[in-house]
Amino acid sequence: MKQYIKLMRPFHWIKNLLLFVPLFFNGTLNDTNKFANVVIGFVAFSLIASSVYVLNDIQDVDKDRQHPKKRFRPIASGAISVSHAKCFWLFLVIISLLLMYFVGYRCENYWIAYSMPILYLIMNIGYSEGLKNIPLFDVIIIALGFVIRLFYGGMIVNVSISSALFLTVVSVSLFLGFGKRRNELQKGTKTRKVLQAYNIGFLDKIMYVCITLSLVFYALWTLESHSRLLVYTVPVAMIIVMDYCLIIESDSSDGDPAEVLKHSKSLSILLFVFIVMVFISIYIIHI
Repeated sequence: MKQYIKLMRPFHWIKNLLLFVPLFFNGTLNDTNKFANVVIGFVAFSLIASSVYVLNDIQDVDKDRQHPKKRFRPIASGAISVSHAKCFWLFLVIISLLLMYFVGYRCENYWIAYSMPILYLIMNIGYSEGLKNIPLFDVIIIALGFVIRLFYGGMIVNVSISSALFLTVVSVSLFLGFGKRRNELQKGTKTRKVLQAYNIGFLDKIMYVCITLSLVFYALWTLESHSRLLVYTVPVAMIIVMDYCLIIESDSSDGDPAEVLKHSKSLSILLFVFIVMVFISIYIIHI
């Protein structure tokens, strides 16, 4: 059982907290019905995301066995056979789709809400089958995954996503994706074919553009919000970006956002401060 839990990579579910963003920023986090809907949606999306991780590990088992860290993953190490992993993948997909049906049934746009996680699954199957080897598309698909999370979180609580928030998430997602590629290229990773098309100079330029746009779009979103205090969270966001860049450009990081957060106390503290400031601005002090 421990190996199956490891195969699901539960710590990476932290990425699915993006589903709570529409409810949180809309100021309706205290709505118990909507909150319960997002919690179920979070579990369902986490299971579908885990099924993607399982599929990737099945597809990359030979490459993972040559990687210094990935060779310890359950399938690559032989702790779980490929046949058992395929059965487990199917189990995760079925359970997640059943939960998503329950969540989607309570939404205004039922079919759209239900189709978004399915689109996420199909898109990532395409990623595993070869799209990950196409330059730019490998990162764009990852970014689209975050966008789907954002809109799915909005749909299951019937909250519309503002243009500024959408553009912020797109820019941040691209920054995280290209940052991971930069780190892999810097460390000389040889198990990812697409890295042959990239170079440090190109990735640096793209990262600078994406993170600049992210901060600008977020600043615009705070200016459009109902709370004037939110604009004071922008400097904290800037410091978070600085700290993150410092981490991923070091040799000790593997560039994965979830792993970076897991091993960085400074980044965790900064994010906690940022969330507390946003919470106070929206839910406590109304100016």
